[in-house]
Order: sequence, then structure tokens, then C-alpha cells
Amino acid sequence: MTFELLFHAASAPARARGRALQSALREAVRSGRLAVGTRLPSSRDLAADLGVSRGLVTEAYEQLTAEGYLRSGRGAGTWVGDAVRAARPPARDLAPRRVGARADFVPGTPDLSLFPRAAWSAAQRGVLAELAHQELGYPDPRGLPRLRTALAELLARRRGVVADPDRIVVVSGVSQSTTLLGLVLHARGVHAVAVEDPGSPQHAELYTAAGVTTVPVPLDDEGLGMGPLRSSGVRAVVTTPAHQFPTGVAYSANRRAELLDWARSVDGLVLEDDYDGDFRYDRAPVGALQGLDPEHVAYAGSVSKSLAPGLRLGWLLVPEPLVEEVVARKRTLDLGHPVLDQALFARFVERGDYDRQLRRCRRAYRERRDTLVAALREHFPGAEVSGIAAGLHVIAALPERYGPQDRFLAQVAAAGVAVRPLSDCTHARAEAEADGKGDVRLVLGYAHLSPARIRDGVRMMAAAVTH
Repeated sequence: MTFELLFHAASAPARARGRALQSALREAVRSGRLAVGTRLPSSRDLAADLGVSRGLVTEAYEQLTAEGYLRSGRGAGTWVGDAVRAARPPARDLAPRRVGARADFVPGTPDLSLFPRAAWSAAQRGVLAELAHQELGYPDPRGLPRLRTALAELLARRRGVVADPDRIVVVSGVSQSTTLLGLVLHARGVHAVAVEDPGSPQHAELYTAAGVTTVPVPLDDEGLGMGPLRSSGVRAVVTTPAHQFPTGVAYSANRRAELLDWARSVDGLVLEDDYDGDFRYDRAPVGALQGLDPEHVAYAGSVSKSLAPGLRLGWLLVPEPLVEEVVARKRTLDLGHPVLDQALFARFVERGDYDRQLRRCRRAYRERRDTLVAALREHFPGAEVSGIAAGLHVIAALPERYGPQDRFLAQVAAAGVAVRPLSDCTHARAEAEADGKGDVRLVLGYAHLSPARIRDGVRMMAAAVTH
């Protein structure tokens, strides 16, 4: 066994053989393959087995004895010591994955198989060939000028924002945008921010981590309720006006105007989370709120829905008075986003690859949304799907006969179908859970599922609750 463990080390080049032998012995003890108390062969025997000099083995034994891995005594041989108490634990993977679901309708994930590997690889090769050596140093914490320029053109063209490249900060996603703004607001003495209710739980978690309290404000058919917002006393609010998460409504023109009037009246700030603004299927997307008042709206977006969340790449467009403070916070947090990733994405945008990717995703996701709506109507007669035809999820309200909701959720979970109730996105959880005992209202994600898997999943869900 010892020979098998050390054979590759003994085959190393002559100059590296001693270090390789020591490293192999050290790892064998750490991993537990050489257990505590194991007696090792004599230096003469091990050298003969491995086909190396005795001096090489003797030196390895002496070095590991000095480090505590081995112990020896005159005339008593060499043994594995007890300084190493346990084998090195394997690295844990804490990535958020759901294991075991036969059908997974939990929203939030795009179809990662649509990632444009060939185009991305070509852009990467081009960047590595053209990037100057000095550009590999610490970047401007706002982001590479090349990328900020490309983003300014892209966002102005596709989302109607007022995009000054010097107001754009390249970030690792909307989460970092939220954290940066939370830290800046807290430093300015703003200790409460309004959030949509129902809304993304992530907003509340991130602002709380930055030391800012969140105040839930209910929605109506046009968007955020202005009466509750005004009475809340806050001067900052987080919104998803293009496609509200999770209800799926788009803020009306009147409500957008009212929201901006409120921001001006309190000298406040609106954080616009444009998480899926490019994905509208029945008409052209509504332009970003930021384009109407860039001095009172901070605009955040990312590639998490269009490319992949694992890229950790996004942008924050900041009102002029906040730019220096946001950039200072960004510098403190991470000294700027990785240069190669920025240069790669800039090239990807400049060459039109990102526009092509958005068109590809929009076609796929529109088909999947249509498939989900048709499957719900077939297997759950009377089901109502609300919200505009956009994004990566729908709200489905099922007829009363499928309730109560807690029983429905237990039945579909037992059948291996993962779903999320709308109540999970409501900040007033106790009230929402009480209301949820009757009607079944679900937030169903579809982007990551093929049409066939969508149909099968809805069929499984219906079979689980049909009596």
C-alpha cells in the first residue's frame, strides 16, 4: 500500500523527487490513508521498493518527523504520529439548489443551457489577445471606461435610460447595487426604506444587512400604493415598475408620474430594480422609470436573467449627488469588478452578441410562458393567470376546490413538485399565511424548463391534488 501511495512521487524528475516524496507522505497522513500508529518501512526497504536512493527517503522521514507527521525512536523504527487528528474535510457546496424535485416551478432561474458558450469563448479569446498589459492592474472602481460606454449606449437604446458613462458603476449584480445604496443611505442618515408588498424578500434582507429598516407598502392594480407610501414617512423606496415581482403588473403611466412627484416632493430616491425589463412578449418593453427623472431614480440591472447569475455582473446608474459616495463604497468593498470579465462583456455588447442573446431568450421564454398558461387551463379548469405577458414567472390563482393552500402545497410536495406560494413573497407573513389557508395562489417560474417538462410538471401537480 505504501508503495502504491508513493509510486508517482518516486517517478518525478530527479530534482523534484525529494519534495514530491515528502508531499505524498504528508498528504497520505493528512487524508488518513496512513493511519495514526502505522509503522512505516525502514528507509532501506522503502528506497528499494521505490527505486530511489536511501538518502532521499531518510531526508523525507526526518523532515516529516520535524513537522510532527511522523515519530521515530532509536532502534524503534518510524511511525505515523498523532499530531494530525482528522482527515481534511471536503469543501462544501452551499450553492442554492433544490435536490430531488421531479418538477421545479420555483421562480428566479433562467435556462442556463441557453448560455452562448461559443460566442462567449470567442469574445474571451479576442479580449485576451487585445487587452494591454497595464489594463490588468487595479481598475477604476466604477468599471472599465470601455464597458461603461458600451452599457450607456445599450441601456439608452433598449431601456430608454439617461445614461452618462460616469454615473454607471459596474457591480456584481442587483444585490450589490442594493447593498451599496443601503450603505450610502445609512451614512446619510436615512434609516428606513419602503419596499413593495408583496415583493422580493431579497430587498428587505439586503437593506437590513446594511443597517436600514424596510417598510412594506402594499400594491394596487396600478403599482405601489401612493397613500401608504406618503404616510410611511420614508424618503427612499425600492420598486420593480416594468414588471413587478411577484404580481406581474406593470406600473401605470399615472402611477409612475405619481411616484416621481413624490420623490421630488421629499427630495427622495427611487431604486428601480429592472431585473427582467427586456422580456416583454406582447409588445415592446415599457421604458425605464429612470429616463423620466435621472436625478431621483437609481437604476439597477444585471445579466442574471439574460446570460447567467453565476457571472456576477451587473450595473448601477446613480444620480449625480450619490456618485462619489457609491464609488467610494465600491472601492472599499472589492477594489472594482474583475477586469477580464468587464472587457469580455464590453466586447460581447459591442459586437451585437448580447442583443442576439436577448432575442434568443425572449423567443424561448415566450414559448414557455404560453405553454405554462395552456397547461394550467387544461389541467386546472378555471385557473386564472394574472400579470402582463413578460418576465420569467406567472401568478396562478387556482379555483377554491383545489384548496386549502396548505393542503395543496403538502400534496404537490409529496409528489415531487416544487412550487412557491405567493405568501412567501409577502412581508406581512402572518397575515398572508392566514389568508393563504383558502385560495391557492402560486408564483410559478418557467424559464428554466423546456415546454415538455412544463406540461409534465403541471400534469403531475394536477394528479397530486385530484381526488
